[in-house]
Amino acid sequence: MNYFLTYAVYVLILSVLMGISTWKLFKKMGYSPLLAFVPFYNYFIILKETKHPKWWAILSYLPIVGPIMMSVFHIYLMKKFGKNLVQNQILTVILPFIYMATVNYSKDVELEDENDLYLTEEEKNAKKKDTFIGSITFAVVFATIIHVFFTQPFGIPTGSMERTLLVGDFLFVNKWSYGYRLPMRPLAIPFLQGTILDSGEKGNPKDDPKSYVEGVKLPYERIFQFNKPQKNDIVVFNYPRDSVHTSIDRRDPYVKRCVAVAGDTFEMRNGRLFVNGKPETVLGDQEVQHSFTVNTGTQLDIPALYNTYGFLPVRETQTATGFEYVFQGLTDGTAKQIKGLPNVIDMKENIFPKDSGTVSHKLNADKTAYTKSIDTTQSIFPINKPWNQDWYGPLKLPKKGDVVTINQETLPEYQWIISEYEHNTLENKNGKIFINGKETNQYTIKQDYYMMIGDNRDASLDARFFGFVPEENIVGKPMFTWMSVQGAFKDSSSSYQAPFKVRWERMFKATNTGEANKTSYWWIAAMILILFFGWEYFVKLFGKKKTEEDL
Repeated sequence: MNYFLTYAVYVLILSVLMGISTWKLFKKMGYSPLLAFVPFYNYFIILKETKHPKWWAILSYLPIVGPIMMSVFHIYLMKKFGKNLVQNQILTVILPFIYMATVNYSKDVELEDENDLYLTEEEKNAKKKDTFIGSITFAVVFATIIHVFFTQPFGIPTGSMERTLLVGDFLFVNKWSYGYRLPMRPLAIPFLQGTILDSGEKGNPKDDPKSYVEGVKLPYERIFQFNKPQKNDIVVFNYPRDSVHTSIDRRDPYVKRCVAVAGDTFEMRNGRLFVNGKPETVLGDQEVQHSFTVNTGTQLDIPALYNTYGFLPVRETQTATGFEYVFQGLTDGTAKQIKGLPNVIDMKENIFPKDSGTVSHKLNADKTAYTKSIDTTQSIFPINKPWNQDWYGPLKLPKKGDVVTINQETLPEYQWIISEYEHNTLENKNGKIFINGKETNQYTIKQDYYMMIGDNRDASLDARFFGFVPEENIVGKPMFTWMSVQGAFKDSSSSYQAPFKVRWERMFKATNTGEANKTSYWWIAAMILILFFGWEYFVKLFGKKKTEEDL
């Protein structure tokens, strides 16, 4: 409800600004000046008077789409009063209500005669150009509507979900799978997630220019939530521990498998996953993978192995006796075949010792032990437990309505929930815990939380590191792979870069069925293209025949 009240306030403010800056113009067009203050109807009148589709008015106050359409409608209105120059249009877009007010209160402004019979050739060409630009603008708006309100494209840059989702897979995500999460930053550049430019490793990400206006914000709200994530669903969500973006829906998107839901108990034993004390259910499209270290007398032919077995991120190091290879994700069958190669001396699965503490992925300089860290992208959650990625838990996932005990031992587990995800003030001083200024030893959970883990367990930055994923961070469920390109992303975890290749066999296949042999929906894509171009041809042909009949 807070979302819609805040949204209504924004609409009211914009409507007042619109009315103040255009009421005289509405009067000159023959309407009551008060109609300039009426949301949606004011733009309906502009579209009617400028001979554009009147239904476009419903787009005027939508998040992200609205600011684009408002700018277009303002330009239409200014042209109605003879402001046709490029500088007029630029001022209308950059300073809309200020520039329109100067025109509105100008004494000599009059309606422009729009009769095409009196237009010069130059004016007719300008009108055609405006029509073309208008078509391009509406195409961008239409694409923005699809992107914001229905489905979003998403690329797989890392191997954390191999071999279910491959590096270089490009997906469409259904934003309505678990109810639609309404946009929280309504003033933003279309198609950009968080920033306009990426400074990369050398710069500070916090200094990168944002693609949205931080000051114009709406609270979290989800509508039509008929389903929630279930165990084994592949889910797209916003990274919970993003320190760059405070807006939930602008944080980096991640894709993992939901292995445990609110109320479940998650555990890793010797690199194997358990939920509620039972081994995980491996679906048909999953392959259990583990990290292995291989020592050889001579160098392995990694490109040949890649061509044979597919995804093989590997680090190669030359040793005094030969070569050492650390493979991130090998299936048991692939590991057995590599072990049987004639130049392999020995091979072992990489498993962290039990209770070895908070560890990172990187070895110390002397390569004798793993470094300790409290970096949320490197250390195990929660930081006060002696767990690691192979021996983890048991950890119970918080559920909405749960009353949990808060003390010095449990605080690292719940502090992000209390202070960041559920927006309370939290203080820990002199051995006492204060929530919203009151000393307490318990807390009531306000939303459900999930455990999101990659299928390629030993090469996945997942909930074992960054902790619980709040329900409010969930975007939706991937629907299908619309493109798959091997070599599209550089793998920093591997010494070998896969060759560029389009994986035609993966295109337009569903991603969330759990089946080993997924159905390809290429025929639906082909039908949509045929209908699109066929409809365009039919409209042109019909228009041509009608013109001939009129003549």
